Amino acid sequence: MTLNYFLVLSAFLFCTGIYGVLARKNAVLVLMSIELMLNAVNINLIAFSAFNQNVSGVVFALFVITIAAAEVGVGLAIVLLIYRNEHTADLDDVDQLKG
Repeated sequence: MTLNYFLVLSAFLFCTGIYGVLARKNAVLVLMSIELMLNAVNINLIAFSAFNQNVSGVVFALFVITIAAAEVGVGLAIVLLIYRNEHTADLDDVDQLKG
C-alpha cells in the first residue's frame, strides 16, 4: 500500500471530525469528534514515519494519544458537572463558562 491511501483515509476522518464539531450540539458527540480528528493526525504521523523509516512519528503519536486521554478525562468531567447542574448536555443551553 502506498502513502496516498493512508493520507486519503486520514483526510476523510479529519473532515468527518470537523463536521462533527461544527454540526453537533451534544457535548459528548463534540468530544468524540475531537477524538476522531486526533486519530486522523495519528494516522498521518505513523504513515509518514513508516514512509521515511524513522521512529519520530510513532513517538509523537504516543504523545498525542496521551494528551487525547487527558482531554477526554477533563472534558467528560466538565460535561458531567454541567449535566448535573443544568440537566442538559446541549452546548447551546450552556452559558456557565462565560466570564
